[in-house]
Amino acid sequence: MDSKRRKLLSLLGISPAALLAAKAAGAKSAAGAGDRGGNGAQNSGGHTVEGLNPRGIPPAVQLFAMAPRLKTVEGKTLFLVSDGFPGADTFLHEMQIWFSKHMPSVKTVYRLKAGSFTQEDPALNAEIKAHANGVIMAIGH
Repeated sequence: MDSKRRKLLSLLGISPAALLAAKAAGAKSAAGAGDRGGNGAQNSGGHTVEGLNPRGIPPAVQLFAMAPRLKTVEGKTLFLVSDGFPGADTFLHEMQIWFSKHMPSVKTVYRLKAGSFTQEDPALNAEIKAHANGVIMAIGH
């Protein structure tokens, strides 16, 4: 198989091995041999060859509605939350400086989230629900 064809197959997400298995299955059914109902093709040695997509099948994603957008941030309290990714704290502190210069009526509160970005921080979530009008969260990568 030439490199251009292999590159095209990889861009389409098709494994050359799966293509060969499908070709073998087509040759087998064209010859009139009975199909065993599987997704693979049986080679001349009696072994079944099955091509699988290495990317797998992702699980279904549950969607959540976004919070309604604030009409204005004037006079509101914004929590600036970092997940601890390097540089996120610097970025959020720069945002605090910007708000203090350009929108002094906006109160900004910096918080560092406990744990990784995938873990819940119940204490911080409770504080945000009690005191914040909005959240800007810096999540690395």
